[in-house]
Amino acid sequence: MSAVIYPKLAVIGCGLIGSSVIHAARASGVVGEVAVADASPAARERIAALGYADLVTADPAEAVRDADLVLFAVPVMAMGEAARAAAPALKPGATVTDVGSVKAAVGEALSQALPESCFIVPGHPIAGTEQSGPDAGFAELFQNRWVILTPQPRDDAPYREAVARLTAFWTALGSNVDEMDDRHHDLVLAVTSHLPHLIAYTIVGAAADLEGVTRGEVMKYSAGGFRDFTRIAASDPTMWRDVFLSNKDAVLEILGRFTEDLQAMSRAIRWGEGDKLFDHFSRTREIRRGIIAAGQESAEPNFGRDHRAPGHPDTKPQ
Repeated sequence: MSAVIYPKLAVIGCGLIGSSVIHAARASGVVGEVAVADASPAARERIAALGYADLVTADPAEAVRDADLVLFAVPVMAMGEAARAAAPALKPGATVTDVGSVKAAVGEALSQALPESCFIVPGHPIAGTEQSGPDAGFAELFQNRWVILTPQPRDDAPYREAVARLTAFWTALGSNVDEMDDRHHDLVLAVTSHLPHLIAYTIVGAAADLEGVTRGEVMKYSAGGFRDFTRIAASDPTMWRDVFLSNKDAVLEILGRFTEDLQAMSRAIRWGEGDKLFDHFSRTREIRRGIIAAGQESAEPNFGRDHRAPGHPDTKPQ
């Protein structure tokens, strides 16, 4: 158990990430009181029933009152509205962060909505499953995963102390923490997360629309690759709609490069250029091995999911 870092944590929006932060913070002992605000009556009912928050409310201002750390875990395009609702009750010196997958747009929204008396440190935990909602969270989600912080361009001592404190918080939850420029973050995530999700949504949609292939056949004969695409494509549609619209410049840049590479693969297949295909597949295979070596995935069959405890979100039916 670690020492308390934030006597009061307020989480605005309590789905997979928000609830996992609470579970992990409780388990590690780094927070005292926990308050949650969520716009959904059904979500608030479940949060209250699950009992992992001391206060559950629909009002962000009520949740953040006297909070030392405020974490926004709402869809990216709802950040500004949620921050404006919370702003009047924020105490001076509070640290405000988020878990959004886009950082430049979120940082700007938070800066415009919140008072200068708080410390805004946008963040993004690179962790998740396709599950959503207040029941989906679990304390181990952030273990050995990266959290990227995109601090504001400030070097005054109080602000840097707030960044260090937030870094200590995420470290206590089991994460590795790095700092990055917000626009560079958005370009990196366009490659590693946003484009893969777009491809998954597109492939699964195309398979469902193909003439001559029934829906039953698609499900019955799904090979491993397609099953993994369906897992990704089962992610929260509101969240991903907001991600693509908020990070459109970086996504479109990477999508253009991907389209060019895909056309090159198409030509290699058309003209029987086996050596080109083999070389490309060999290079991408090494990237997979590098991810495993970095501890960001398991080499076990089915990515180790078969050995996880019953009830773990990744053991739920896909």
